[in-house]
Amino acid sequence: MFDRILKEMRDKIRKLEYIMTIHADDEMNDDCLTIFDIERCVLTGRILERQKDKDTSEWKYRINGQTLSDNEVEIVAKISPTGKLVIITVYMP
Repeated sequence: MFDRILKEMRDKIRKLEYIMTIHADDEMNDDCLTIFDIERCVLTGRILERQKDKDTSEWKYRINGQTLSDNEVEIVAKISPTGKLVIITVYMP
């Protein structure tokens, strides 16, 4: 259902056209994850749902995937108005 947006997000990861929010970076560190784990989540994962941001009315997506050590991880991400992939938050389900 979300094949097009997932392909676009994967392309952004491969081209290093993404940024992490401070919140996502903090959560990543709290869960002992690396940026490579987050990249793998997007590259191997699937979109579970689309959510509309209450403040900006932008679409954001919850993605479930695997870390480098094959642990399950989820992220919430969106494509910004500038075209970059924004990793909003990261967590271990």
